[in-house]
Amino acid sequence: MSTTMNPPRTAAVRTAVRFPLHLEITVCTTEREYHAITEDVSANGVLFACEEVPAVDARVTFTIKMPAVVMGGHSDVLLHCIGRIVRHKRTNTKNMAAAVIDEYFLKAENS
Repeated sequence: MSTTMNPPRTAAVRTAVRFPLHLEITVCTTEREYHAITEDVSANGVLFACEEVPAVDARVTFTIKMPAVVMGGHSDVLLHCIGRIVRHKRTNTKNMAAAVIDEYFLKAENS
């Protein structure tokens, strides 16, 4: 008798709180830069809008300036990220892409 249990398949569950922050962001692939505005930011990733979006599965780097008021400190913080595009979302007025953050580091911005 096997003791292995197969859990039932369920829809993916988001595990990080999303913050509806509209911040300027430059997303870079090996081919080009995309200038965008974030729609929301979480510890796991970012949703951003721009005229054109990188392809799904594209490796990206980006830096977000997190305002001191959001971070609870006295200085703005630069969030440097490496990630990948996981999905696209289109509305009547916006092209959006979601990027998962695979690696990041924080650096306080000099005032």
